[in-house]
Amino acid sequence: MTQHNAPVLPDGLVVFLKRECETCRMVAPLLSAFPVHVITQDDPAFPHNVAAHHDTDLSLSWHHDIETVPTLIRVVDGREVERTEGWLRSDWQRITGIAALGDDLPVMRPGCGSMSVDPDLADGLAAAFGGNVLKSRRLELADLDDEMEAMFDRGFTDGLPVVPPTEARVLRMLEGTHREPHEIVAIVPPDLVPVTVEKVAVNAVMAGCKPEYLPWVIAAVEAVCTDEFNIHGVLATTMPVGPVIICNGPGTKAIGMNGGGNALGQGNRANLTIGRAVQLVVRNVGGGRPGEVDRATHGNPGKISFCFAELEDSSPFTSLSASRGFTTDDNTVTVFAGEGPRCIVDQKARTAEELANAFAACLRTLHNPKLVLAFDAVLVVGPEHARVFADDGWDRDRLLAELHARLHMPGSELVLGAGGIADGVPEHLKDHTLPKFRPDGILLVHAGGGAGLFSAMIGGWANGSTGSQPVTWRVNERSER
Repeated sequence: MTQHNAPVLPDGLVVFLKRECETCRMVAPLLSAFPVHVITQDDPAFPHNVAAHHDTDLSLSWHHDIETVPTLIRVVDGREVERTEGWLRSDWQRITGIAALGDDLPVMRPGCGSMSVDPDLADGLAAAFGGNVLKSRRLELADLDDEMEAMFDRGFTDGLPVVPPTEARVLRMLEGTHREPHEIVAIVPPDLVPVTVEKVAVNAVMAGCKPEYLPWVIAAVEAVCTDEFNIHGVLATTMPVGPVIICNGPGTKAIGMNGGGNALGQGNRANLTIGRAVQLVVRNVGGGRPGEVDRATHGNPGKISFCFAELEDSSPFTSLSASRGFTTDDNTVTVFAGEGPRCIVDQKARTAEELANAFAACLRTLHNPKLVLAFDAVLVVGPEHARVFADDGWDRDRLLAELHARLHMPGSELVLGAGGIADGVPEHLKDHTLPKFRPDGILLVHAGGGAGLFSAMIGGWANGSTGSQPVTWRVNERSER
């Protein structure tokens, strides 16, 4: 299909080709047998037997969607009416009207990739000829300016270098979604600024994402900008929390996410850059910068990026997203306002009862062993620990029920001043039994390496209507909830 406002091809037959292509060299001798306008992409002297127009800047090739050479096109009244790509003898004979054309050639030969779709050139061509698609403000740098330093100087980074978001890179990123660049994705706190798909793409480029990650970034941005998640509160609190992004679904494998060894750590591009892109959107669009609205006393390294996939295939548990009402075919992100992970170590437990006791003892200490009901948690069960539960037939529901049962504590141990600890619950609760977590306050996830009897817990921020609720969002082209 011809691009809008494309330069018009002359009426008659038009052929695009390049010397580098073996099929183009094969058909070149035929071009003197009929009237044809020849457009050559690489060598202006090719072919030697007919006059050719050199598509120096590849504008003709780009505007007319030439993906393969040779491409033979018939044009009538300035409009393309048919084309054939590569060499298919019957097509060339029909379009040219020469019944015996190329009878001595093979019936079919595939062509070569057009220079206009060369990965090294395509993004620059899209930027040059694609029209004013992008609306973001352009920053002009002097020849001697260092791009990386310029980004630091303007406050666009999280403290680490970012990829300069050139027009070509942003256009390539936008190929990861069918959503319109100017569609508003969300209103980003704290400054309540509308963020478009284009602006998300800009920050995804800066974070180092691939285009196929963009729908995941968009979904996570939408999720953190909900009233339930309350990213403004997550920023403003002095607790060390930020968005923890847990990804589920077959798409996690398709984009190469890690839910196995070191899933919560470094080394995986998808994990790290998706989480980082979300944080950059909040910083660069919403204005959520440390020392300003972000008032964390200590913060944590996860506020650069904290994103991982659940290890679903080998899990004895239903997935997190399935437990929250989605299907196993859905790609989802769950956002949780969490601190950094803490390791749970139990090398000796061989029964589900023993291991649940250890998990409960660790979970009881979360934030402060005397603070109850105020905070949620993510429990990341490692595969070796998960096998202990599986061997005893404990599924997700059983494990969570057993943990909650072990996490009910007498109020006499929790009141203010008890145990020599000033903090605690009010004195009038002394004779009550209180749960550490609300009924749905533990989010169970299966992830980690196959070796090591370890799990992890991630403490949350204040829960409920005054704090933050976990939000699960479907990843698709509309990023519907």
